[in-house]
Amino acid sequence: MILSTTPTIEGHPILAYKGIVTGETIIGANVFKDFLAGIRDVIGGRSGAYERVLREAKDTSLNELQDRAAALGANAIVGIDIDYETIGTNNSMLMVAVSGTAVVI
Repeated sequence: MILSTTPTIEGHPILAYKGIVTGETIIGANVFKDFLAGIRDVIGGRSGAYERVLREAKDTSLNELQDRAAALGANAIVGIDIDYETIGTNNSMLMVAVSGTAVVI
């Protein structure tokens, strides 16, 4: 399946629009990761633990998006938007929501 943040895919006319598809993932960050991220904030550097959680949530959401598009008979998704939000008590959860238009090219 071709995924694109652009509204079209160069060289591939859109033959059919199948509808809007979404994928959502909510992942909790545990206390240990929070502690390590806090240390990184003090001494500088990147927080590998949080980066891995972000990638995992994004990848899971995109896989869900593709599954929903495939169920509609699409072979591509255009106009993909990825949103990251923190939710829950003390912003302890990370939500990644993706959306796009399922199409046949």
